[in-house]
Amino acid sequence: MSEVITIGEPLVTFASEEIDKSLVDALKYHKIMGGAELNVAIGVKRLGHSVEYISQVGEEPFGQFVIKTINSHQVGTKYISSDPDHWTGHQVKQLVSKGDPQVVNYRKGSAACYLSKDVIDKVDLDDVKIAHMSGIFPAISAEAQESFRKLYKRLNDKNILTTFDPNLRPSLWDSEEQMVKTINELASYADIVLPGINEGKILMGSEDPEEIADFYLKGERTNIVMVKVGPDGAFVKKSDGEKFTVKGFKVDHVVDTVGAGDGFALGVITALLEGKSIKAAALRGNAVGALQVQTPGDNDGYPTHDELTTFYEKEGVSEEA
Repeated sequence: MSEVITIGEPLVTFASEEIDKSLVDALKYHKIMGGAELNVAIGVKRLGHSVEYISQVGEEPFGQFVIKTINSHQVGTKYISSDPDHWTGHQVKQLVSKGDPQVVNYRKGSAACYLSKDVIDKVDLDDVKIAHMSGIFPAISAEAQESFRKLYKRLNDKNILTTFDPNLRPSLWDSEEQMVKTINELASYADIVLPGINEGKILMGSEDPEEIADFYLKGERTNIVMVKVGPDGAFVKKSDGEKFTVKGFKVDHVVDTVGAGDGFALGVITALLEGKSIKAAALRGNAVGALQVQTPGDNDGYPTHDELTTFYEKEGVSEEA
């Protein structure tokens, strides 16, 4: 029984402990867990909501580590299957003092790539209120995309609210043309689309937030587009023409940008679950993103409700209903 469901690939992450050293020269790493959709699931749970995560891992120690770690975050593992024939995806991540770290993935042919669509038939959607979908999982393999599409169809058939984050990973696609065509198609099935301005430039040729919003509002189900505009916050436009910008929060020192977009998504999702307005949801998304970029891990900055309240008080803002 979960309010939120998502599907993705968990990645065992070896994060460098040596600041600004290249992945060639760094020798000291610590093991953590990453994966965009899993980040969202962890943050949703941290803010007090139940969540299930659909995936597949190997049976080797990495797979066991993933299951153990997800359980420690109290994210549901009912729909995580294990594959004795394939290994769990992993990555190596640089530690940087500014900007985006170099991340190298080892995920081709991983267990998640072989997640069968038969698993999707067993997923109980009866209590699910929101599903979070992203452009990463359908990129890892044809089989994963088939399972992703099957879940999407079940969600739409049941009229469950869906959010979609393009989460572009060009290296996972055969070509940019294929990526653009598929991501834009998948976005059209979501109720709420969450692109960034840089993604807009790649996916539809513009960095203008309103042009990006107008493009995705043409989707067959889409009625809200929330365009992430970095430190400036988020531009929101609805299908009825209402539009507004929700300002971002000033961050004095950015430690790591990884997980900020996922933070925005989980902020939106949890606010909507609590019956808050779209404006309040965008505000929370901005807040969670701002908290996340001040930490080195993929999801270390995601707040509890008390921490979120403290942050709002410090910033002198209130989260309206």
